[in-house]
Amino acid sequence: MTVLEETTGESTEPTDARGRVAELHEIRAQALAGPSEKATQAQHAKGKLTARERIELLLDPGSFREVEQLRRHRASGFGLEAKKPFTDGVITGWGTVEGRTVFVYAHDFRIFGGALGEAHATKIHKIMDMAIAAGAPLVSLNDGAGARIQEGVSALAGYGGIFQRNTKASGVIPQISVMLGPCAGGAAYSPALTDFVFMVRETSQMFITGPDVVKAVTGEEISQNGLGGADVHAETSGVCHFAYDDEETCIAEVRYLLSLLPQNNRENPPRVESSDPADRRGDVLLDLVPADGNRPYDMTKVIEEIVDDGEYLEVHERWARNIICALARLDGQVVGIIANQPQSVAGVLDIEASEKAARFVTMCDAFNIPIVTLLDVPGFLPGVDQEHGGIIRHGAKLLYAYCNATVPRISLILRKAYGGAYIVMDSQSIGADLTYAWPTNEIAVMGAEGAANVIFRRQIAEAEDPEAMRARMVKEYKSELMHPYYAAERGLVDDVIDPAETREVLIRSLAMLQSKHADLPSRKHGNPPQ
Repeated sequence: MTVLEETTGESTEPTDARGRVAELHEIRAQALAGPSEKATQAQHAKGKLTARERIELLLDPGSFREVEQLRRHRASGFGLEAKKPFTDGVITGWGTVEGRTVFVYAHDFRIFGGALGEAHATKIHKIMDMAIAAGAPLVSLNDGAGARIQEGVSALAGYGGIFQRNTKASGVIPQISVMLGPCAGGAAYSPALTDFVFMVRETSQMFITGPDVVKAVTGEEISQNGLGGADVHAETSGVCHFAYDDEETCIAEVRYLLSLLPQNNRENPPRVESSDPADRRGDVLLDLVPADGNRPYDMTKVIEEIVDDGEYLEVHERWARNIICALARLDGQVVGIIANQPQSVAGVLDIEASEKAARFVTMCDAFNIPIVTLLDVPGFLPGVDQEHGGIIRHGAKLLYAYCNATVPRISLILRKAYGGAYIVMDSQSIGADLTYAWPTNEIAVMGAEGAANVIFRRQIAEAEDPEAMRARMVKEYKSELMHPYYAAERGLVDDVIDPAETREVLIRSLAMLQSKHADLPSRKHGNPPQ
């Protein structure tokens, strides 16, 4: 019996090559159409696109080449033997994004709810292996109901193969997970192993145990979106890097992110010609940043003024807002920017900010993206919750990431840089290639008020007018140890620069560091703080 007879029930055995080709075209048409128009309408009714529609949005028109389109499962029992659709619920292949090769797999929710079975998993394994071998990014368009229960442990083993390949590809090729539907149980771990996670509000969720299990075990009642929706993971858990209102915008932003990343760890990110002059002055910076270290301002405005055309892509924008991680270009070259945000909790470092920045630094280093750090940090956030939550080990993650990074690293101190936070935020002492400062910088162990209270405690206590004495001691400490040129005089800052010249200084410095080479000690791998 031919494949066509299996699917249509008609006996139409071809007798020549032309007949075989016609049969092939008919089979391909069935595979492309999917299970039924009713299933497609149901997908659209949920506000979701089909897997093929998503691939069309992601890749350049006409560039997609599908792999194993005619694959079908071989399982039997529980009614599976009577239902063997083409693709087995996942579409795999490769195409291009802005002319560069990208591999993709997309769950087809219309077939078995996108659930993963043995054949389904084998297709994903194959496309992941191809991406690693070809040295090109892998994008997964996730819309699946987890493991295919009817296939039992074979389905679970399929997930293990995906996780193993995610780990093998980590730091070798960019991996992007786009969540476009439910993702529950062990299936959530593959996205967690990738470099970036995108989600769509209302239609995508991620959780290990769903609302029903939560209610049964803890008695808590919560909706799917309340438990693991896009906003929860973008703002609270930090699992999601980007969240959007619709699939079209989400996938367009995936294309933009890919334009900022290299194909693999052996290449540099794509450079473009910039129409923004490299020597453009930024006089507005003199007014954007108040000299008074206690006054807040929006660091994103500083970034906009420095980078090409004011354009940047912020990663984890809504999580740990006291630190900014962004990809941008300087004179056409992609850079990673880490910056304290004085507008949120005064820009202090805490547990979440340290984790966020550490992962970003590691990603930039893996994919040859130079790092620019903008400092305005009063220190680590004090408090019992922070200490008991492990701020020591979490802060050490950021320290480890910077110390381990071999890409060009430039730090710029805008205002405050106090205590351990100054050291951790890519100071010269932990390996920054170049360190600059504005004339408004204050680099010290702590703020002048706190330092004076410690150093001159006795004099202040014994003075007739303690407040006047404290003010005098604060002024004395500032003039002796916190003036703008103190660190430069000791070689801890390479230069104090005019803020208006920041863009030009950074661009020239990055050009000099372009051929930087750093040797690492021979080792299997480090043992970073957890």
